[in-house]
Amino acid sequence: MTTLRTRRVATGRLTQQITEARTEGEAVVFVHGNVSSSAFWHSTLTTLPAPYRPLAVDLRGFGGTDPLPVDATRGLRDYADDLAELLTALGIDRAHLVGWSMGGGVVMQYLRDHPEAVRSATLVSPVSPYGFGGTHGTDGTLNSADGAGSGGGTANPDFVRRLAEGDRGADSPTSPRTVLTTCYVKPPFRTEHEDAYVESMLATRLGDDHYPGDSTTSDAWPGIAPGTRGVLNSMAPTHFRVDDLHLIDPKPPVLWIRGEDDIIVSDTSLFDLAHLGAIGAVPGWDGTPAQPMLAQTRHVLDRYAATGGTVREVAVADAGHAVHLERPEEFGKALAEVLSA
Repeated sequence: MTTLRTRRVATGRLTQQITEARTEGEAVVFVHGNVSSSAFWHSTLTTLPAPYRPLAVDLRGFGGTDPLPVDATRGLRDYADDLAELLTALGIDRAHLVGWSMGGGVVMQYLRDHPEAVRSATLVSPVSPYGFGGTHGTDGTLNSADGAGSGGGTANPDFVRRLAEGDRGADSPTSPRTVLTTCYVKPPFRTEHEDAYVESMLATRLGDDHYPGDSTTSDAWPGIAPGTRGVLNSMAPTHFRVDDLHLIDPKPPVLWIRGEDDIIVSDTSLFDLAHLGAIGAVPGWDGTPAQPMLAQTRHVLDRYAATGGTVREVAVADAGHAVHLERPEEFGKALAEVLSA
């Protein structure tokens, strides 16, 4: 049985909490998604054998890492720069990176900025290289110049309220537990670690500087546009765009793995206001097309492959957004292949 150790690491930017299975070997660094923490990687850490050194980090404002404000005008670079400082503090020159959801965007940004420091990049149900919401087409064209339909104002206010209240129940569709069991994974999947994951979600720091972030009004539908602070704005298409991965050198191998039934990162995402408008869930829809998130990621990775990179896409049947939890054997097999590539 692998024993996990959690500790805090002081860096030049902030003190970050990590959980690790061992302190020697080839580093494999796991980066969690939004409204979660490294806890969502704990079961994965225990399965990775020597000679690998698996560790998972809490991003700023999540888990046990310092809750420094997020400057969303830098896209996901606050998180990527934090990661770079962490690896420096740990004496890790090159690492395999594994990022889930928003963490996939952090990995893409780190790969863009530090390609020589990446042995491989695994993107698990990643946010689109063009951000979340507010774009159309495989090239990520903005629906509106101000990014309307994305950013801090797109969060469900009742979900935010229940996070703030520490709701651990399952009596509402917007409770953290219900969001976990109906959106993070594909029902009827349940896990023995569910309580720990709910606690992880509830540890999310809230507010304009954190989750969900601030917002502005817009003349374009649906009337909200990104602000400059906080988590959701850091993924707004006006701030985050890594569509030039094909320009980096060297090009480490990339694994893109996702659940076929993901409803969060999808071409018909139930978290995309444009798709919700199309199905009548958000009023006043003006015909704005849904964001083709998968097609956008595929477009960017196809260009990466066409310019010399190695890319493998794995779509796992009957799995949702957290394929590493829902299908650990298939996830582990695909990960092992890219780690040894």
